[in-house]
Amino acid sequence: MSYTALYRKWRPTTFDDVKGQDHIVQTLQNQITSQRIGHAYLFCGTRGTGKTSIAKIFARAVNCEHPQDGSPCNECPTCRGILSGSSLNVVEIDAASNNGVENIREIREQVQYPPTEGKYRVYIIDEVHMLSTGAFNALLKTLEEPPSYVIFILATTEVHKIPITVLSRCQRYDFKRISIPTLVARLKELTDAEGIQVEEKALSYIAKAADGSMRDALSLLDQCVAFHYGKLLTYDNVLEVLGAVDTTVFSSLFRAVVQKDTKACIYQLEDLVNQGRELGQFVNDFIWYMRNLLLLGTADDAETILEMSEDNIRLMKEEAALEDPETLMRYIRVFSELSNQIRYGSQKRVLVELAFIKLTKPAMEHNLDSILQRIQDIEDRLEDGSFAAAGGGFGPAGFPASAPPGTGGGGTAQAPGNPGTAGMSPGGQPASVSGVPTGNQPPAGASAAPVQTPPRQVELPPGQLEDLNLVRNEWGKIIREIGGSVRSNFRNTVVEPSGESCLCIVFTSPDAYYIGNRPTTLGEIERHVEAAYGKTIYFKTRLAGAGERFDTIYVSRREMEEKIHTNIEEEDF
Repeated sequence: MSYTALYRKWRPTTFDDVKGQDHIVQTLQNQITSQRIGHAYLFCGTRGTGKTSIAKIFARAVNCEHPQDGSPCNECPTCRGILSGSSLNVVEIDAASNNGVENIREIREQVQYPPTEGKYRVYIIDEVHMLSTGAFNALLKTLEEPPSYVIFILATTEVHKIPITVLSRCQRYDFKRISIPTLVARLKELTDAEGIQVEEKALSYIAKAADGSMRDALSLLDQCVAFHYGKLLTYDNVLEVLGAVDTTVFSSLFRAVVQKDTKACIYQLEDLVNQGRELGQFVNDFIWYMRNLLLLGTADDAETILEMSEDNIRLMKEEAALEDPETLMRYIRVFSELSNQIRYGSQKRVLVELAFIKLTKPAMEHNLDSILQRIQDIEDRLEDGSFAAAGGGFGPAGFPASAPPGTGGGGTAQAPGNPGTAGMSPGGQPASVSGVPTGNQPPAGASAAPVQTPPRQVELPPGQLEDLNLVRNEWGKIIREIGGSVRSNFRNTVVEPSGESCLCIVFTSPDAYYIGNRPTTLGEIERHVEAAYGKTIYFKTRLAGAGERFDTIYVSRREMEEKIHTNIEEEDF
């Protein structure tokens, strides 16, 4: 006897055998038991999700002589005839090869005759979106008002190609992708029944590779079992057959990308090519790997979203902390573009190598994502002092590798002759935090006030002064934690009072002001301050004028009295 493929051998024969489409199964069973059967149905969804299988089960159920809870008994003569394909009551049509007007006219002629046995004549038209425009038009009238004994079931993977005039005449059912746990449970059930020894980890990978399709999962399992017939099917065996890559390789590659080690990436890619791994599948899997890292780094309770072991979650959390979310999003965009290119590329390995070079050498690209990453790299090196440790010369983008104190090269500015007040403003407040002016010190690029002119002192109400000092002292930390464009454009800004519960951010760069002046950016800062410090403070912005001074000292009334050693009296005039 010839061998029957697993997806054909284990095709569902009752509604109970259908997995992952409970919402559709329940609705159809209720219609059968209550005798509220429609005349036209549209089943739409991705491949291998059960559209044709449910259509065949439904066709038997409506004609079954002894239905059981809406399911066919598969024992009566009518059910056996439909199962064997000998019944004239159920007609399956492949619209991909029978898509002309004459094919639909044949159906219109056939529906005039009632069924010879059973209650209904059922027409199952698969891939109905392949019908021509004339065929759809020919079907419309029959589809709208068929005889009472006729049921149409249309199945398609591309519902957007169905004319709206056809959609409006059908009950539409959307088939969902089958979840990985459901696929694994079904594969486990079938392998036990077939006497196949297989690791659960291997089944999990097959289910993931099937991408929500039960038919694809069974076909992949069939392929793997055939290659290792009579032996235990292991996870490594599945990777070998499918040309896939283990997650440990993704981990190693990602760490090499983070370390900007282009050489290591190229060598590991060469190993994958020599092992015969399929590069298109590798690119898609690496995108999903980075997507999982992004979720772990940004989403709350991401562990419940990701279907993996606790050990893998722990290791991936460590890797997610190695890069900020903005950079991870750039990595995903680069590989998503590669996924589209590699389908039609003749030199797939070269395309993948170029993608890794883009990730590890952002200076070689000139788009906005790469520029932002280069700025981020420079800021990180400024903060950890790696420019100063380089010992002279110039770093990326022309920044000095070792800058003198106070120039932003990683050192700490100290006032000459007074090392104990390094980086302090005249008011005793910090002048800057990580290169960001936070006190009264003028930002980089602003005109310095004449030394001989004493700074101006301004009295503020206690509440306003408290808000000002809080934000000024934490300003560098605030913009670092927000990151992204805020971190790069708000570095050289000064915070000023601007009324009750309101502060003004002063820019010296017109380009930075253009970005920082956006309401969405200011709203992001306001939400961060409220969440981190429990203060509701509103922010506005302005561009500093030419020669403007930034050495104003803001004090309370008590501090003003102590300065002049007398009480301030207000007189009414």
